[in-house]
Amino acid sequence: MARKQKYIYDRADWPDLLDLQWNGEALGRALADMYQAHGKLFGKLELLGFSVQKNLSLESVSSGIIGSFGIEGEKLDMDGVRSSVAHRLGMESSDAAGAFPDRYTEGVVDMALDAIQNYDEPMTQERLFGWHAALFPTGHSGFRKISVAAYRTGGMEVVSEPLGSEKVHYAAPPPAKVPAEMDSFLAWTESPERGTDPFVRAGLAHLRFVSIHPFDDGNGRIGRAIADMMLARAEGSTDRYYSLSNQMLAERREYYRALENAQRETGDIAGWLIWFLGCLARAMRASESQLELAVEKARLFEKWRGIPMNERQVSMLNLLLDGFEGKMRSSIWAKLTKCSHDTALRDIEGLVSRGVLAKEGGGRSTSYALVR
Repeated sequence: MARKQKYIYDRADWPDLLDLQWNGEALGRALADMYQAHGKLFGKLELLGFSVQKNLSLESVSSGIIGSFGIEGEKLDMDGVRSSVAHRLGMESSDAAGAFPDRYTEGVVDMALDAIQNYDEPMTQERLFGWHAALFPTGHSGFRKISVAAYRTGGMEVVSEPLGSEKVHYAAPPPAKVPAEMDSFLAWTESPERGTDPFVRAGLAHLRFVSIHPFDDGNGRIGRAIADMMLARAEGSTDRYYSLSNQMLAERREYYRALENAQRETGDIAGWLIWFLGCLARAMRASESQLELAVEKARLFEKWRGIPMNERQVSMLNLLLDGFEGKMRSSIWAKLTKCSHDTALRDIEGLVSRGVLAKEGGGRSTSYALVR
C-alpha cells in the first residue's frame, strides 16, 4: 500500500529549499542570541588557564557522547567514555581512574573525536561508513542483524511506541534513492557556504542527513556527529567547550518535535533552525555555568592547598562543590565513602577545625556545609 503522507523530500525544490527558505527576523534573533552566548563563553575561556580549558573540553566531549547515545535510549559507562577521551586528548582523568573502556566504547569515542578533531577533512562515503562500522562492530543492533558500512536496502519509518498502536512520525526516502541523495549531501557538505552562516549550516546538515536516514540504524548518532563536525568547522577549532547532544537529550521531546515539523511536506525549516540555534545557545550557557563552577572549585582548592586531605575528603568536597542537594550529615558521608561512622566524623572534624567545613545545627540535626 502506497504511503499517503508526503514529506520534505517529495517537494520539487528538495533539497535546494534548505539553502533558500530559512531567512527571517525570528531566525536572525535566534542567531544573534546564539552568538552572544558563544561570545560570553569564549570570552571567559580566554581568561583562564590551559588546564581549565582542557578539562572543560574533556567534560564536554564526554558528556556529548553520553548525551547522543542517551537520546536513543542507550546508556554508556561515563567513566569508560571519559577515560577513553582523556587518553586520546593526552590527559589524565582522576574521575575515571581505574576505568577500562571496552572495544565498543573505544570505537564510539573514535567516531566522535574524528568528527571534531579532523573537521577539515572531507566528509566522504568511506569516512561515513567507518563511523557506522564503529557503532555496530558485531553487525547487529541489539539482536537484529543489520547492514553495516552500507546504505540501507529497505524502507525506513520513524515510529513511536507502544507496539500495536504505533504512530508513523516520518518515512524516509525509498532505498533506491538513498545513494544519489547521499552523493548530493556529501558534495553539499564540501561546497562553498554561499553566504549561509556556518552555525546555520550545521543545523541544515543535521536536518538533511537524518531526513535521508541512509542506514538501517545509527542515523541519529551519526547525524549529531555530523553536526559536531560542522560546528567545529564554524569555529575552526579541534576543541569542544559545550555539548549540543547533551542539551538535546535534556530537550529530547522538543528536538523530535522540531525535526518532525521540518520533515513534513510544508517543511518548517526556519522553525527547526530557531530551535537548533536556541539549543546551541542553551548548551553554551550551561557550559558557562559549569565553567564558573570549575573556576570556583579551582579557587577553593588553591586556598586549601596547604591542608592535608585524604581521598575521601577530596571526593566529598568535590561532591559538595558540584551542588550536593540536601544536608551533609556524618551518616551520609560514611555511606558515600564506604567508611565507618567514626572515620567519617574524623574526616569531617578535621575539615571543620581547618575552616573548610562549618557545623550547622546540633544533636541529630547536625549537618556540615562548605565555608566559601
